[in-house]
Amino acid sequence: MEHKTIVLTEKIPIGISLCAMGGPVRYNGKGIDVLTPLGREKNDFIFCPVCPECQAGLGVTRDPVHLSGGTGEDVWTGEAEVKNRGGRLVTKEMKEGSLECLEVLRRCNAKAYIYMDGSPSCGVYRTTLKNTKRGNPPGVFGSLLLNEGFFLIPSSDLQSPLKWWDWRRRLLAFTWFSGHKLSSMQELYEAWYALKFICQELDNTWAREMGRTLASLGKADFAQFEPTFRAQVLDLLRRPSTTAKMTNSLWKHYSHYRKQRGKNVDEINSPEFRRNVTTIAKELMKMERTAFEDDFLFGASPVIYRDPHRLKAKEERAAVSSEQEES
Repeated sequence: MEHKTIVLTEKIPIGISLCAMGGPVRYNGKGIDVLTPLGREKNDFIFCPVCPECQAGLGVTRDPVHLSGGTGEDVWTGEAEVKNRGGRLVTKEMKEGSLECLEVLRRCNAKAYIYMDGSPSCGVYRTTLKNTKRGNPPGVFGSLLLNEGFFLIPSSDLQSPLKWWDWRRRLLAFTWFSGHKLSSMQELYEAWYALKFICQELDNTWAREMGRTLASLGKADFAQFEPTFRAQVLDLLRRPSTTAKMTNSLWKHYSHYRKQRGKNVDEINSPEFRRNVTTIAKELMKMERTAFEDDFLFGASPVIYRDPHRLKAKEERAAVSSEQEES
């Protein structure tokens, strides 16, 4: 059986901090547009912007707020508070605003969120931008996102073509596998084959051990093992890769493609070839497109999105090519 790239044709909804979408809603009335660098690719997703501080009724412009006495998670248990610069407590307002934003994301059916790190509300690993301090992460809203199991993307990474490519391909794989129903060990094996290469790139030790575990299981083990397998794979897909891992993976899969198809792809270089991250991202996207057009599984990016119209155009090209070969 020859494996092919998995294609999603429905746009993925992604929650995003409104200020990261350029909305002038930060405490100082400014915003940071991180989507424009994506170019036309931003049209492949549905973005759902929210701002917990605006929903809290704090307004724009406003006194900046900070966590006092603990983390954003502690705010929900009553062990910490949220105060503004003037010392006024805004804990109740921030909690209500965060819950309203979470409800909006649920209505949007978003399972991923682009967050503004450094924010006491949306921040996940930082709740302050002051010097090198981390503050008290996660933020009030960030703690809800973590508890809900969102696929979390730092907004700053959208400004790097390579980091965004990494987040995008893992998000697509995460979304597909989250909704992909498995009813037998055979179907689990097939899902693993599609995802194992990206898993090996992210954590080779874990992936090899998972491969050995799967080889030791029988059909009767499916019901008990499937939830653990799914949870561990989804957790791994949340973790970023590195430039070195991505370039090595690109060369590995390109070499396999060249061997199987007998074709070369211009512009793809070996890991030893020195180039910047923008060039590496272009090479990865070129291999991704080539594999899709040639019905070949590019294991580093096993799941892609294609607009139904573009998918139909590919099918029409394939039909014309087949007719020409027959004639």
